[in-house]
Order: sequence, then structure tokens, then C-alpha cells
Amino acid sequence: MQLPHIRAEIERMRLQAQRQRKEIQTLQRSAIGTLPAEALLARMLVKIDDLRAQRAKLVGEARCGTKVNA
Repeated sequence: MQLPHIRAEIERMRLQAQRQRKEIQTLQRSAIGTLPAEALLARMLVKIDDLRAQRAKLVGEARCGTKVNA
């Protein structure tokens, strides 16, 4: 994956996570169970963390002048 693609994916996932948080709040106000929604949010946040780690690795490699083979 290339750096611009990873950055775009991180932004897209952040927006999805924000929507999921709002959905959880709506469910809580309606007194509906939120466990599945919270589990989905947790998976989304882990994915964002993984993408951020990939981004950091690519940025570090770019700064060192090494070719990125992702």
C-alpha cells in the first residue's frame, strides 16, 4: 500500500468510527443493547491503529531514503 492510500483509508475509517459512536449513543438513548455495536467499534479502532502503524513505518522508511516495498 502506498502512503497516500493509507492516509485516505485512515481518514475514511475515522469517519466511520465517528458514525459508529453516534449510532451507539442513539442505541443507548433507546435502551437497546449496544454490545455488538461496541464490538464493531473496537474492531474499527484496531484497524485504524494498524493503518497508523503502517503509515508510520512508510514515513520512517521514506525519511531514511529506503525504497518502500509494500
